[in-house]
Amino acid sequence: MAGSLAPLTLRDKTAIVTGASSGLGLVTARELARRGARVALVCRNPDKAEQARAYIEQVIGPEAKLDILLCDLSLIANVRALADDIKSRYDKVDILVNNAGIMPGQFTLTSEGHELSWATNHLAPFALTNLLLPLMLEAKQARIITVASDTYRLGQIEFSQEARNAPDKYSSLTAYCDSKLANILFTNELSHRLELTGITANCLHPGMVNTGLINPNSSLLMKALWWIAKPFMISPERGARTSIYLAASPDVASISGKYFKGSKVTTPSAAAQNRLDATRLWRISEEETGISA
Repeated sequence: MAGSLAPLTLRDKTAIVTGASSGLGLVTARELARRGARVALVCRNPDKAEQARAYIEQVIGPEAKLDILLCDLSLIANVRALADDIKSRYDKVDILVNNAGIMPGQFTLTSEGHELSWATNHLAPFALTNLLLPLMLEAKQARIITVASDTYRLGQIEFSQEARNAPDKYSSLTAYCDSKLANILFTNELSHRLELTGITANCLHPGMVNTGLINPNSSLLMKALWWIAKPFMISPERGARTSIYLAASPDVASISGKYFKGSKVTTPSAAAQNRLDATRLWRISEEETGISA
């Protein structure tokens, strides 16, 4: 893997990792804690959160500095409450890893009226990032890392919430790919808005990772595709390397607005670099979250 991981100590740093109870998030949280950061494990399930903390403490030892923050990120009201909790606990945030992601097995609207994958995979990172910016401005050279996916190439942004919420046209894979394209456009626009602040924003493709993205409610087609691809998948240990690199390596301290694969900058598609779409997406994200940034 390109770049260095070990040299940068994260002592006295505060890191927030969403989706930290398993998979990429758990490995990322463990490695940031290993480097000395105080790590907030943002998890939905309290039992899995406690298991994650116990695992990290077992690996690293009693010196691990860990906090559990429970949140169902599919609801913006919950994200607001999470941000308030973070603000009450910490005087700064040095690292934010927007890692949590889902691929619902069937069409689902949240109680706030958003398609579930759009709400969790895009609106939640948009909201949490913007709500935590004041704390990140308090840190020196804070970093925002968002886990996207090369599946964005199969996606397109549906700017109409009504169209996004149409169950007769729903595909779990399409909705997921659309949200991953949104992750990249969001990161691009965010990096422009953060110029001269000292905060960097980057996103990444972790690889085709064997995680719990497919669940019992997934369609037969998705389950079949998953099993076909499974022999070629990589472990969360390997998949998390780029997230850890972007959070901890001195090599990328001043790099922002980029898309990484294998810890290397990669040029995404023209659609993922469309500034007009990025600006429009930002505007509708403000409208749908009620957060002006």
